[in-house]
Amino acid sequence: MDVRSLGAAEPFVTADGSTIRELCGLPTGGTVNQSLAEATLEPGQATTRHYHRDAEEIYFVLEGEGQLELEGERARVEAGDAIPIEPGAWHQIRNLGTVPLRILCCCSPPYRHEDTFFD
Repeated sequence: MDVRSLGAAEPFVTADGSTIRELCGLPTGGTVNQSLAEATLEPGQATTRHYHRDAEEIYFVLEGEGQLELEGERARVEAGDAIPIEPGAWHQIRNLGTVPLRILCCCSPPYRHEDTFFD
């Protein structure tokens, strides 16, 4: 059995500018068809608007509040919200609160910097 601890995961900055701690995925191992990571945005911070050509993504908000822009549509998101993001869909998330915005990011196929594209 392979049990991964979030506290032991090494943080790194992704191509979109968020800091993530990957629990399972290509660099960290454990899975080959999907990845799971926690992303954190500090108050006022936003990811760079981007899309993934191959990866389908799900954001699940753990803590904080933000605004997600998905293909030009904006919605307020908060703890307990899940947002599916189709491959090729432009998106950006911004922390609107006073505490860190923490989200789980699930990607299939697994997250790769090379699959992240910008304006």
